[in-house]
Amino acid sequence: MLDLSYAENQIHCVTNFMDLVSTPFKGVMNAMCWTRELKGDFAEIVQKVGLSGNITAVEEEELRELQLTEQGHFAREILLKDLKALKAHGASPVLNVISYYDRDDTFPFLPTDVYSYHVDRAPVPTDTFLCTYYGEPSEILPNSQGTQKILIPEIRIELEKLYDAAEGEFESFLTENFFDLHYQAKPEAHPISCGIGHLWKLAVDHPQSEVLPCLHRAPKEKSGESRLLLIC
Repeated sequence: MLDLSYAENQIHCVTNFMDLVSTPFKGVMNAMCWTRELKGDFAEIVQKVGLSGNITAVEEEELRELQLTEQGHFAREILLKDLKALKAHGASPVLNVISYYDRDDTFPFLPTDVYSYHVDRAPVPTDTFLCTYYGEPSEILPNSQGTQKILIPEIRIELEKLYDAAEGEFESFLTENFFDLHYQAKPEAHPISCGIGHLWKLAVDHPQSEVLPCLHRAPKEKSGESRLLLIC
């Protein structure tokens, strides 16, 4: 069961794929969730995929060739159906088995990896879709409960030390290095788990967007447990 008590009207739930892709974001609403209770053994998919590195992209051909139990078969059919639906919508979904993401320690005062609350940005209108089928789920942070890190005085001071270009271009420097995409949760913040099996649509920062982009992050994985994630 999803706990959306701290969502502040930011999250809208739907009951089918068509409503998910066709309902526009508006007002403060910048996240949409097709809530589902999925059947099948997704752990079996994770266990039988041939892993290559910390992130393994699972191609449809490999998925179809896996030798699975009945419950694993149910899980595979759901994955194939989700991939097909998103592709028909014009998206480019990727199914990944994730042991962990690479950490960014280039600037310890402002890491820019996906474990940091961040927003997605695109030059054209688009949305982010994601679903965790197995493992720790992604998290959403209500916009009012996050502070853009470049506005935090001690972080901004460190960024100014890095900046050595002509005066007046500091904001461009922040954008070009993606520093402006990252947020810090306020002390009283209540992150919202995306849960298992639910398909999400998140608002992206793009030139025609009429809503704020959605703050989200990857979770810290449990030791020895990979995630099965669809994202596009």
